[in-house]
Amino acid sequence: MEFTEWEPIYEAILADFGFDRAADEAVRDRAAALAEPFDLDRLDCSDATVAVAGAGPSLEADVDLAREADLVFAASTAADRLAAEGVRVDAMVTDLDKNPETGLDRTERGEVVVAHAHGDNGDLVDEWLPRYDAANTLVTTQAAPVDAVANYGGFTDGDRAAFLADRCGADRLVFPGWDFDDPGVDGLKPRKLDWAERLLRLLERRRGDRFPVLDGRRDEIDAL
Repeated sequence: MEFTEWEPIYEAILADFGFDRAADEAVRDRAAALAEPFDLDRLDCSDATVAVAGAGPSLEADVDLAREADLVFAASTAADRLAAEGVRVDAMVTDLDKNPETGLDRTERGEVVVAHAHGDNGDLVDEWLPRYDAANTLVTTQAAPVDAVANYGGFTDGDRAAFLADRCGADRLVFPGWDFDDPGVDGLKPRKLDWAERLLRLLERRRGDRFPVLDGRRDEIDAL
């Protein structure tokens, strides 16, 4: 997704949550000073089934969806949980807020981390990005992309992973560990899950696809 298409959605997200665009841009610029150009061909998904793994409570029950996929893009702590199940993760997508040590270990081993910079995680960006191996780190923003900082669309770790897989040419997307009605989340998380659901619906329409994770829910999803 190009930023010109993403920007109206981004503005709606800012308005809904009361986020500050200038804060997003300020942290993006700090991340840009640490980022190096990333070769997206390393995440080539052409003709591949990609498991976009969420960190919901159903992940272990859905683990075979990830195990049988050609590639796995995992949101945040889903990377740790899949590793514990013996499933290789090709990209960990994170805004650094839960398991940044996992990201550090991955980049030191030559594995890809997609690290997201936004207005509320500047301290984490400052602490962890200088320690990550920049050659193995794709830095993203929800604001306009600059220099080596990219924006392929998406808001939460999970739906950003889905948009990234789409950008990398995925033939089919599957969604282990996605629980839109997870009763264990609180604070802003339920609203963020609502946005993730809306963004997946947008992505499946763009792809001319139907994601099983949205079955039984489409009629209730606010269109973007």
